[in-house]
Amino acid sequence: MKQVRLNNGVMMPSIGFGVYQIPQNETERAVTDALEIGYRMIDTASSYFNEKEVGDAVRNSGIKREELFITTKLWVQDYEYDDALRAFEKSMKLLGLDYLDLYLLHKPYGNYYSAWRAVERLYKEGRIRAIGVTSFPDERLLDMMLHNEIKPMVNQIETNPIHQQKASNAFLCREGIQHEAWAPFAEGKGDIFNHPLLKAISKQHRKSIGQVILRWLNQRNVVVIPKTVHKERMAENFDIFNFTLTDKEMSIISELDTGASLIYDAADLPTVRFISTHKIHD
Repeated sequence: MKQVRLNNGVMMPSIGFGVYQIPQNETERAVTDALEIGYRMIDTASSYFNEKEVGDAVRNSGIKREELFITTKLWVQDYEYDDALRAFEKSMKLLGLDYLDLYLLHKPYGNYYSAWRAVERLYKEGRIRAIGVTSFPDERLLDMMLHNEIKPMVNQIETNPIHQQKASNAFLCREGIQHEAWAPFAEGKGDIFNHPLLKAISKQHRKSIGQVILRWLNQRNVVVIPKTVHKERMAENFDIFNFTLTDKEMSIISELDTGASLIYDAADLPTVRFISTHKIHD
């Protein structure tokens, strides 16, 4: 398993298994399958409502805790300092863990300064091995870094052939923050699995389009967390380290970038209002 070294020295797997949008009644089975295949990083969030099922699969796997890398996320509703501490304890109880490998602020809205300082405290106490953010644009991430003590180790942002985040990737590399991709397949939008250029590259390597996309991200030093409920697809997604895309192929994929998301517009005011006010508990 290829790993990346975070800016605090912690080693993070370069590929993990995401559980976004996997129903509670399917999560334990899906995570169990992923662990059997060889995944050692599992990515969940309080807003996914399946932390308990992830924890059940982890506990029942028989895999040593130190071999696993578990990520969860703090939702915007709990960004006040004391709320963040309480939400962390709730997530840990649901997961059934003594420590967490990576804790992320889920969106760049609300009082994320206060939330970050609570997360810094948990990190200093040794409750979390690495801390970071999700979906933070470069300017907000830089501002937060300049006015807080601990630099984030990870920024998990939407990244795929349609929305490649080239500027953000360069910024994160300069700052020593690990780029992690959510929605590496653009959630299937834009008919990405039938793109003729990706098809041609996949045929050349006798790999699927999904494998080509994940390998392209891997060669950009981007960590990936593909999601699927099908065990055969999990195995396929995991099998990306036995081929290499050429510089020409990397360049061809680079030209597919539109610079815009097919999933949601982070600058759309109704979207910002919805995310900022969305409650996941009473």
